[in-house]
Amino acid sequence: MWHDTADDDWTPRPALDGDVVADVAIVGAGYTGLWTAYYLAEARPDLRIVVLEAEVAGYGASGRNGGWCSALFPASSGTLAVLSDRPAALAQHAAMRATVDEVARVAQAEGIDAQLAKGGTITLARSRAQWKRARAEVDDARSWGRGEDDLRLLDRSEATAVLRGSRTVGATYTPDCAALHPARLVRGLARAVERRGVRIHEHTRVTAIEPGRAVTSRGTVRAGTVVRATEGYTARLPGQRRALVPVYSLVIATEPLSAATWDEIGLARRETFTDHRHLIVYGQRTADDRLVFGGRGAPYHLGSRIRPEYDRDPHVFPRLYATLVDLLPVLAGTRVTHAWGGALGIPRDWTASVGLDRSTGLAWAGGYVGDGVSTTNLAGRTLRDLVLGHDTDLTRLPWVGHRSPDWEREPLRWLGINAGLRAMTLADAEESVTRCRSVVARAVAPLLG
Repeated sequence: MWHDTADDDWTPRPALDGDVVADVAIVGAGYTGLWTAYYLAEARPDLRIVVLEAEVAGYGASGRNGGWCSALFPASSGTLAVLSDRPAALAQHAAMRATVDEVARVAQAEGIDAQLAKGGTITLARSRAQWKRARAEVDDARSWGRGEDDLRLLDRSEATAVLRGSRTVGATYTPDCAALHPARLVRGLARAVERRGVRIHEHTRVTAIEPGRAVTSRGTVRAGTVVRATEGYTARLPGQRRALVPVYSLVIATEPLSAATWDEIGLARRETFTDHRHLIVYGQRTADDRLVFGGRGAPYHLGSRIRPEYDRDPHVFPRLYATLVDLLPVLAGTRVTHAWGGALGIPRDWTASVGLDRSTGLAWAGGYVGDGVSTTNLAGRTLRDLVLGHDTDLTRLPWVGHRSPDWEREPLRWLGINAGLRAMTLADAEESVTRCRSVVARAVAPLLG
């Protein structure tokens, strides 16, 4: 749906034609690669920067995600504090919050119509167990000194004033998220870096990343710095099979909904939304009044395989629709116009990282676990400072230089990941059954005296 409504020409740019020399070679024309190119070219217009892309800019997760530009970071503040200390963990969170506004700033400055609306995120609690998790999340935020301007606990009336979800008990709300059109952002960003002299070669698959060069079947780019910005497709590179696993997230989009329907749903400021279940779901109201709704739950494929047919799972899409209608019953019978999916990258310790090995000139960023729309921007600015050798607040954040352990070898990897997905699904189902039993018990009790 994002590709269909991007108002852009997806004709591939010219592929690499022979060997070239550059200062910086970037592998991957998604958000990470393009943000890195953007900030490097802005800071140093004299740099020769080449971006290599196997498909077209925005083909992967950057052009097909849920459109949340949020302050979410996959690792908790507690985890980051273990990697460094408490002040550094707080600095990481503050940097993520600021990044949401930085994305909006660049989009406006570059004339990118990303249809961005910073309405925040509401996370509903729709059972006693979810309400307990909501309160625990707010208590944890307070223990880090984060106030109501960062994360609030909403009672039922406050929550339903924003989103009238079924069985709502309460919610949490953060202002630090913007709904946007991800494909418009990534395509506009590609044009912005080209205006700054960056060369993008599409349909140019990199087969190896080595110190001083990125190798393709169409030629080799030699550069002092080579940046790996491949996220969910990292496992295809030699020596990277166990670095990040590609896990699929699937999405559906409804037809544009009437004003009367939106009056019944809410989301007047285009707030993004989810709930406190174990298995992640996510949604947004688009600028053209569709409802986009996605979730995890598609199986991990043995050997970290990535194939176009995995973008569509006939078992997952009906479950997504049923989950959406259960959350918002007014949508029963609403037509779904688009259904798609894609791979996101997950490191073994669920901690995104960015870094540069100065001894080899190899740089990387990734492992966003689905929180990449904003985190990629922070990665791009951080890589700029690392490549240019600047010691800044960004280069001192705790995720810089972090090395996640490798995933287990197959078939342990396949067994473990799918067992985890199954466990979260069953946990949510058990909570649902418990809730239903409680409702029945309350209804029957008066009859039994």
